[in-house]
Amino acid sequence: MLSKLQRHLAKDFMKIFLRDRQSIFFSLFFPVVFMSIFAFIRGGGQEPIPLGVVNQSDSAAAERLVEMLQGDFAFTVITGAEDELREQLIAGEQMLVLVLPADFSDPGTADGKAAGLRLLADTSQFNQLPLVEPMLEQKLMAIEREFRGEEAMFSIEVENVQALSQNYLDFLLPGLLGMMLMQLSVAGSGYNVVEFRRKGILKRLFVTPLMPRDFIAAIVVARLGIVLIQLTVLLAFALFVLDVRIIGNFAEFYLVGIIASLVFLNIGFCIGSVAKTQQAIMAIGNIVIFPQIVLSGVFYPIDAMPGFVQPLAQVLPLTFVVSGLRDIAVSGETLVQIVPSLIGMAVWFVIGFALATRMFVWKEVAA
Repeated sequence: MLSKLQRHLAKDFMKIFLRDRQSIFFSLFFPVVFMSIFAFIRGGGQEPIPLGVVNQSDSAAAERLVEMLQGDFAFTVITGAEDELREQLIAGEQMLVLVLPADFSDPGTADGKAAGLRLLADTSQFNQLPLVEPMLEQKLMAIEREFRGEEAMFSIEVENVQALSQNYLDFLLPGLLGMMLMQLSVAGSGYNVVEFRRKGILKRLFVTPLMPRDFIAAIVVARLGIVLIQLTVLLAFALFVLDVRIIGNFAEFYLVGIIASLVFLNIGFCIGSVAKTQQAIMAIGNIVIFPQIVLSGVFYPIDAMPGFVQPLAQVLPLTFVVSGLRDIAVSGETLVQIVPSLIGMAVWFVIGFALATRMFVWKEVAA
């Protein structure tokens, strides 16, 4: 709990931040434009899903299934050899590949045994797989009714093939929000500290009974209020304007965003404690921010990176944030299921607060 002094100081800082309306506007303007660009690239509406079909059977049932898939507006069907379509899947040119084996037979030759279909997919990237499986099951049931009634002829086995990102905004949103929270928080807390030091505000606060931990806690809480307003606006824009979906619990998703903001606000405070000028904090901030944008799985999975980079990427603070947000938004997981990500964020929060408190100085002013 915050002390009375910390609450009072946080309230004063909040008033100072709110007066800088131009900064608040442009800190929102860039993320909104950024998300809109991805929405435009996605192409506004639900397009047919690319589906590769490998037909290794010469049965009438297999031919009928291919015809039904080709006639379905939900799919864009391309037939070909398995090796060729698998390469396209890995390259990101296909989203799914359905393999009809040689024993995909007509009822009279099925020997009472269900044929094993294989569905090749990158389940970490293709978040529409839970919707596609029932659609394929319906096609199979329709063929069953045509040929022999209620007994199951076929079964589907999903084989996970790691592929490149399919650029769905639904998948990208958690990464984009995590990245934007990092930028807003680091810039918000770090730049403010440097500005307070440059204007001599910290020198005047030094002669008061205020302790460094009180100052840090107050400015982090005050800045958190601004970041939460920005997070709310960005989420509302994504949900109601760009029609992005969050499968998991919205309150839990929002809570993880709050925790992420606290983590990055403390990291920003560390940078502000080290940097003595605005030019220095810009340089140090870029060193901290940009490697995480590249390595934390915002735009493509960490598993696709070179092996020597992955251990570093797995422990970055933005990695834990993106992983937690994405698990809730895309996979529908709960807070209990993302405990490793929460532990990682908690560790970085403690590290950031401890370093900020230790490195903080009141009186140094750039010449």
